[in-house]
Amino acid sequence: MKKVVTFGEIMLRLAPPGFLRFSQASSFDVVYGGGESNVAVSLANYGIPVDFVTRLPQNDIGQCALMEMRKRGVGTGQVIFGGDRLGIYYLETGAVSRGSKVIYDRAHSAMAEIKQGMVDWEKVFEGAQWFHWTGITPAISQGAADACLEAVKIARKLGLTISTDLNYRAKLWKYGVEPEAIMTELTSYCDIILGNEEDAEKHFGIKPEGLDITTQGEHVKAEAFLSVCQQMMKKFPNAKKVITTLRGSISASHNTWAGVLYDGETMYQSAEYQITHIVDRVGGGDSFMGGLIYGLLKYPGDDQHALDFAVAASCLKHTILGDANLVSVEEVEKLMGGDASGRVSR
Repeated sequence: MKKVVTFGEIMLRLAPPGFLRFSQASSFDVVYGGGESNVAVSLANYGIPVDFVTRLPQNDIGQCALMEMRKRGVGTGQVIFGGDRLGIYYLETGAVSRGSKVIYDRAHSAMAEIKQGMVDWEKVFEGAQWFHWTGITPAISQGAADACLEAVKIARKLGLTISTDLNYRAKLWKYGVEPEAIMTELTSYCDIILGNEEDAEKHFGIKPEGLDITTQGEHVKAEAFLSVCQQMMKKFPNAKKVITTLRGSISASHNTWAGVLYDGETMYQSAEYQITHIVDRVGGGDSFMGGLIYGLLKYPGDDQHALDFAVAASCLKHTILGDANLVSVEEVEKLMGGDASGRVSR
């Protein structure tokens, strides 16, 4: 099987232990992760050859991030080096009625200072069949947006399948541009588009018809998102599939989780999972994307199976501490088969 390539920033995640607030912390737990690196780790776990492309500082912290990728079986041969620092984000984990909180410290990171021309994309894409990026990367800086556009143009020229997770981040997009123009051009190259209702509205002004997303709470109606998928396909005629994750937030500790996939004719809907005791929801969407790419590659022509795999995989991610989904294909398929007992495997 040819490889998948993902492109984005990997960061140092610093989080107070357990459910402590920042003001209570006397130490921080260290994790490395980021949207596109998380997808790469999922794919490597499933046995898919995958390379992660980023820019890292040539120092010990950059090497730690690199080692984390290598440890998980992700190819790092196309990583470039430069700049002075690795981006950081601080995570305060919420519980019950108190939501989680993220503070970014990624200005002037090695990845934020990447420029067009630094990555040899023709070389990166040798032996590749798929390229994945997210809306986080162009939100970091103009240079990152330019490098991402350069990548999708070459990937399209070479005939790769291109996917994106729109991933709107309100705390980014601070360099004086409107996201819509940049994201519209980038997304126009994509075959596979993943996003929720907020991503579609904030990036493109596309809203679900007949649904107030501010009041939906735990009541997420899959049918309401057909209009979003149809509007997205009309705006992006290259898209072959538009996928939406459906998260109902009962509390910070209890979510419902499902997804829909639209191929231009049929709208596929997954089962809905009740995730009643969330361990770590960061990376939930990334784990969905990793599962989706695996499913679309492994089960060509069976979009229902691919969607079901993605939803089950990301459901399991909510039980795992850290950014990345560290589950096997067998564990995902077990949950898909209806075994959610959590019994000890002996």
